[in-house]
Amino acid sequence: MKHGRQLVLRFRTWGGKRKGAGRKSATKAGVSHRSRERFERTFPVHVTMRMAAHVFNLRSRRSFSVIGRALAKAAERLGVRIVRYSVQRNHVHLIVEATSDAALSTAMQGFGIRIAKGLNAMMHRSGRVLGDRYHAHVLRTPTETRRAVRYVRDNHANHEATAGRPRPPSADTYATEGRRITLPRPTTWLMRAGPAG
Repeated sequence: MKHGRQLVLRFRTWGGKRKGAGRKSATKAGVSHRSRERFERTFPVHVTMRMAAHVFNLRSRRSFSVIGRALAKAAERLGVRIVRYSVQRNHVHLIVEATSDAALSTAMQGFGIRIAKGLNAMMHRSGRVLGDRYHAHVLRTPTETRRAVRYVRDNHANHEATAGRPRPPSADTYATEGRRITLPRPTTWLMRAGPAG
């Protein structure tokens, strides 16, 4: 007597965890989206703004002319004073004195818009220019302030050393020491006491 083979039915199933499943995101955010530190009186703040990957080298003559104009126009507006800057290939460091976190947010939004419009016009394109929202670190002590100012001042030299190239012998012409852009003088006691040395 012959026995027929048992048929095994295979059903396609959906759901459950699968490797690589889920919505894909283009890039992972580099700056936390938690609420920024709040303050209601004037403090110096170290701000970093990073550009998207497609943006031209900010240290080129054409790009820096855009950044320079934006710095000059935003240097003292809306309760914020930009007192130091350093422009690198794909990001900008600022030391600003801000009267509050709200004033800082408004001023940096305006500064970012100026940069985006200027760089897009220069590159003959449209769309996003900033790679992420700005990062801000409030400086509350002389030691913190001194370290931040030194970091911004020496930023290009540090990048060169990390890349294995010799440190530039003279002041960076794309930073405050280059004297290309006139900035307001610091007024907070932390900036007057902190940056010594």
